[in-house]
Amino acid sequence: MQDFVILAASVRRDGRTLGQMAKDEIGPTAGFTALVAVLGIMIILISVLALVVVNALRASPWGTVTIGLTIPIALLLGIYLRWIRPGRVLEASVVGLVLLAIALYAGQWVAANPALAPIFTLDAKTLAILVMIYSFAASVVPVWLLLAPRDYLSAFVKIGVVVALALGIIIVLPPLQMPSLTRFTDGTGPIFAGKVFPFAFITIACGSISGFHALIASGTTPKLLERETDARPIGYGGMLMEALVGVMALIAACVLTPGVYFAINAPASLLGPTAASAAHAISAWGFTLDPASMQHLAAQVGESTLLSRTGGAPSLAVGMAQLFTGVLGGSEAMALWYHFAIMFEALFILTTLDAGTRVGRFMLQDLGRHVWEPFGRVSWYPAVVLSSAIFVAMWGHFLWQGVIDPLGGINSLWPLFGISNQLLAAVALCVGTTVIIKSGKPRYAWVTLAPLAWLAVVTLTAGWQKIFSSIPRLGFLAHARLLAQGPQAADTGRLIFNDRLDAAVAAFFMIAVIVILIDSAREWFLVLRGDRPATSTEVPFEPTALAS
Repeated sequence: MQDFVILAASVRRDGRTLGQMAKDEIGPTAGFTALVAVLGIMIILISVLALVVVNALRASPWGTVTIGLTIPIALLLGIYLRWIRPGRVLEASVVGLVLLAIALYAGQWVAANPALAPIFTLDAKTLAILVMIYSFAASVVPVWLLLAPRDYLSAFVKIGVVVALALGIIIVLPPLQMPSLTRFTDGTGPIFAGKVFPFAFITIACGSISGFHALIASGTTPKLLERETDARPIGYGGMLMEALVGVMALIAACVLTPGVYFAINAPASLLGPTAASAAHAISAWGFTLDPASMQHLAAQVGESTLLSRTGGAPSLAVGMAQLFTGVLGGSEAMALWYHFAIMFEALFILTTLDAGTRVGRFMLQDLGRHVWEPFGRVSWYPAVVLSSAIFVAMWGHFLWQGVIDPLGGINSLWPLFGISNQLLAAVALCVGTTVIIKSGKPRYAWVTLAPLAWLAVVTLTAGWQKIFSSIPRLGFLAHARLLAQGPQAADTGRLIFNDRLDAAVAAFFMIAVIVILIDSAREWFLVLRGDRPATSTEVPFEPTALAS
């Protein structure tokens, strides 16, 4: 409902953004708080998604080359449609898809080449720097040159993979290897710390509710609709499809045996450097892993190792590759399917990175113009470059933090990602509830109030535990105290600072959302009691000029 309500509200307000609607509908306090909070939340969202890409491509020459080639392919398509064959979208689509297939095989060729493979076998720090450089470049070059053709191409890959995955599951009907519950429901899991409540509900994002969707549904998507009625299939139907993708992703991950799943997703600090050490650690958790089988699986998918590829993307790719192989047969093709799935996931995330960085730059300029007016000029290129560099540096700090984290970064950053993402959804639902009440239909307000109440309880509880829990694996401050009391290594000071920064960021998000909740509730009360007129900023209806 969040996506549909926010999209419909933005369409009826000339495509205003979420922050602008919060200011117009709730009040200036909520509006300013929302704008600052949304910018901070965007920083966390982008950094965690970038970390997933880095972990998926780390020490993978095949994946690095394939994903790297998608950049010049997108540039070529942009130039092709702009100057060589303007308007020939079908031609460009065919050329782009053929080149993507060639990129997949080029990655395989490089990975098998003894001279080239080491050059493209990159560590996490190098990949993090390259991802930051790419995101900066994508946010400052014209949209038609890189962002639009890349996103357009990735749409074909996404649709194809979703359809293929659905067919694969229906045809194979794979048995789920993961038990319904494990001992880790007590919060001692090797991947995420924290009990099922509240952390299961902030771990799952886009398949249920995602605040990032509200950002795109306001300001951006309304400008792409032909007519208002398109909001229902896109805002509501599109998210039903997203939920389906989430369910299929769970199935693909649960096709793996628990031992393999934990070997891929648990951090190296718990598993050790070899398959044998990983098998020993996993056996202590009550599961089995055959070291030889794990090494064979890595060889099957064309990787030197799959150990500690945290972030979820590699384990999902392995599950998808097994499903595709089960349908089409031929285990020798499993490496192609694995890297095709990695390409799908990386393209999916990188489109979010480049679009998110551009949106974040706009938001930063909107805030910065109150300090220095020229900084807010979106048409002034020096301001564009400066704001993009600042925004990339902001989320790049958290990406770097995740890269050097001995626990793999995901353990600490993903809960922060989930908290911030769901708190952003709570802000969107506050706006949606206010719009419904001010439209004179308060009897329907429960549609957004019910999920808002649940989100507020879940995310604020999770945030409190992440800050103040006395368990070092769970609480940011407790982990900082543990590091301060232990032996001091070269990075100890940085890790302590990162923990305290994470705690401060989580606290800021929680306080910001509480302010917006209080301001929203006050507005609802005054409007419903009749002490304040239900003034809406909805613009008058205009019939579409397009042919029916």
